[in-house]
Amino acid sequence: MKPILLSLLSFFFTTSAFAHGMSEEDKAKALEASYWDFVELGASHMVTGYDHLLFLFGVIFFLTKFKDIVKFITAFTIGHSITLIFATLYHVQANYYLVDAVIALTVMYKGFDNLDGFKKYLNVKAPNLLWMVFAFGLIHGFGLSTRLQMLPLAEDGLVLRILAFNVGVELGQIAALSIMLFVLSGWRKSASFAKFSKAANALLVFAGFMLLLMQLHGFQHTKYPDDFPLNQDDHSHVHADMEAAATPSALEGYQKKFEVKPDMHSHGEGAPHAH
Repeated sequence: MKPILLSLLSFFFTTSAFAHGMSEEDKAKALEASYWDFVELGASHMVTGYDHLLFLFGVIFFLTKFKDIVKFITAFTIGHSITLIFATLYHVQANYYLVDAVIALTVMYKGFDNLDGFKKYLNVKAPNLLWMVFAFGLIHGFGLSTRLQMLPLAEDGLVLRILAFNVGVELGQIAALSIMLFVLSGWRKSASFAKFSKAANALLVFAGFMLLLMQLHGFQHTKYPDDFPLNQDDHSHVHADMEAAATPSALEGYQKKFEVKPDMHSHGEGAPHAH
């Protein structure tokens, strides 16, 4: 079990921790990008934004009325639009790994809330969900802004580029939500929904926790670069060594390597012996 867990951690840390950003291709394309290109970029970023999608999945998981879905998604949209636009416009920046770590906490929060964790485990009333979704929207929008600011954005036409990117984010969000609602509406009609809904939200908490570890790991790379190998390939070998060290044969080798050997000695002309 331990080798499997280490393998999963190694996979997350050596691949996913460096994903969900702006590629070099995106950066090069942004130099001569049209407003429509920014719309496409925003849409693709939202569709591939696993942390945003996990949070939205948690928000709509138990919502069945259309007006409730519109209400909560609107609160989230207003929140992330505010910080996306103004943080980018005024060049407000932060380490994007830390921002994404907080976003991972919002995923954990929503799963915990769906499990009625505040009442069951903390014996307190859950905070107003609508306001929490709005507040979390602000955080998610800041995460989107940190990614957008990774691009070379000229001051000329900056506002329109930001708005175009935000429009793309909304289109991507609508597309993702449509698929989620279709899947959930079908699943709710089956007997397995009541049986596995708790497991699904427990998995949501776990996924948020893994994302948190992943982003904190990425932050360590940017904050303490001297503590890590100089390139990702070397880093992959380090995690491979960690995984190999967890196998029984390797553990046995380590035990032999560090085994305390008896102190051989003799008394006078007697035969060598150990105690």
